[in-house]
Amino acid sequence: MTSVVSVLPLLPAREVRSEEPEGSGVVIGDGRHVLTARHVVDGATAIHVRTAAGDIVAATLVGGDPLTDLAVLAVDDALPALAFAGDAALGEDVCAIGNAFGLGLTVACGVVSGVHMAGVGFNPIEDFVQTDAAINPGVSGGALVDEEGRLVGLVSAIFTKTSDANIGVNFAVAAPLAGHVAEAILEAGAFHPPRTGARLAPWPAPGETGRMAARVFSLEPGSPADRAGLREGDQIVRVGDRRIRGPADYISAVARIDAPAELAVEAVRDGETINVVLRLMAEADIKN
Repeated sequence: MTSVVSVLPLLPAREVRSEEPEGSGVVIGDGRHVLTARHVVDGATAIHVRTAAGDIVAATLVGGDPLTDLAVLAVDDALPALAFAGDAALGEDVCAIGNAFGLGLTVACGVVSGVHMAGVGFNPIEDFVQTDAAINPGVSGGALVDEEGRLVGLVSAIFTKTSDANIGVNFAVAAPLAGHVAEAILEAGAFHPPRTGARLAPWPAPGETGRMAARVFSLEPGSPADRAGLREGDQIVRVGDRRIRGPADYISAVARIDAPAELAVEAVRDGETINVVLRLMAEADIKN
């Protein structure tokens, strides 16, 4: 609990969010940085955080990433930092810690009901842990922790059709992606996922049957995907050890990689399995 804080954004009067006036954050690294959801602090003219002990301290925005809806704040005095875990396991016991409805830090527990959830529709890049632990407005930016109290996800979104309240389908940015983005913001000021130069579409097409994949429909000449030997029409089914069921899975898998790096890709071409090595470069290094 001491590693989770309430995030208090000061917003212009016309932008005050009555349904979520406050948010949550997780203390990371050296204890002088707080990872939170970008939408919690977006538009704020000033930011404070409230510790579990009830101290309110000033925070400054280091940087935010619109692709993953993550942001990093800085505070002057170190707070206890939360350790990161790896990827969560399906069915694993977890607890969500956050500032529900601005009432202060609370704990709600459940299980991991989905992993590597992508294409949900909240962010351009998604690698979510899904949980049935109760999550309500104000918990955004809070911690999803395992039985050892390690971070497995940063609370991001509630899936709901009629009201912004918990219905048991809740999402947290997987800790490996959240940590990767936070590190990029702290080191470079921004997160730039590697580009592969492959434009993708869902496979099979609507109304058709077949093994789900991300189908290559075009390639940038000279791009990493082109140099790897991928071709238009290839159906990508695996990146590294991750099963790919559509373009969002592919984007998510690549976003977790720190370029330059090599990544094994499995695809289906004309009914046959092929394997290629994708040599990833930072976005600024790709020459068209």
